[in-house]
Amino acid sequence: MDGARPWLAGMLGLALVCMAPISATAETLATGSLLSEARVAETEVIKSSDALEAREIVRRADEQMRGKSSYVVATMNIVRPDWTRSMSMKSWTKGQELSLVLVTAPAKDKGSVSLKRYREMWNWVPAIERIIKIAPSMLSQSWMGSDFTNDDLINQSSIVVDYRHQLVQHESIEGDDCFVIDAFAKPDAPVVWSRIRLWISSRDYLQRKVEFFDEFDELVNTLTTSGIQEMGGRMLATKMVMIPADKPGQRTELITHEAAFDFEIGDDFFSQQQMKALRD
Repeated sequence: MDGARPWLAGMLGLALVCMAPISATAETLATGSLLSEARVAETEVIKSSDALEAREIVRRADEQMRGKSSYVVATMNIVRPDWTRSMSMKSWTKGQELSLVLVTAPAKDKGSVSLKRYREMWNWVPAIERIIKIAPSMLSQSWMGSDFTNDDLINQSSIVVDYRHQLVQHESIEGDDCFVIDAFAKPDAPVVWSRIRLWISSRDYLQRKVEFFDEFDELVNTLTTSGIQEMGGRMLATKMVMIPADKPGQRTELITHEAAFDFEIGDDFFSQQQMKALRD
């Protein structure tokens, strides 16, 4: 028995020597796993932070364009290879949910009104004295024969609530540093565009360029802005040009002449009754 003790001691020593690196390896693996999990968590936090930042940039751009309320006098020029047609209009908005557009000229379109209240939209056609509800399937249709859709012109604020946002990069437009943000339509959102890419000024949060993509991620329209100046107490892009991707020589210009912001206006102004009663 005494002769076996050195052998047992040797085996125990060998076992301890062998166990030490196994334990250390396990500890190393556990530490590595924890670090990996921490990195994943950190990445998710960064992604979440980027998404929140991108959404806030888009929200501020929308707020810069319309304020708590807005009133705009504008001219729309519809340009085609063989002809040009112009319309004068006035528009009012309140928050992100209420908007109304009145056509004031030419005579054949005068009195036409488009209304948005929350998720519902209507057109008043004075020639037939009828209010026509705009179904979701009609959002992609041209507004008054222009290159703007019903969705573009009277449902603009949906870019904030109906899309998720991702900050892509920075890019300069005419010397103006811009956030480049991709907005992806949320599932089942009542919108036309599957993806919208926005160039938003980092200086004043004005939209400088917007690209609109369909469900196949093909470019359909491009909006550019210019004529940046103070109007109604805030900086504003006074000229917007919508250009279809596949229709050479075709575009629609929207030129703002007068604007006011952040005034008191009741919700009842944005009503079907007002659509019928509104005059130039």
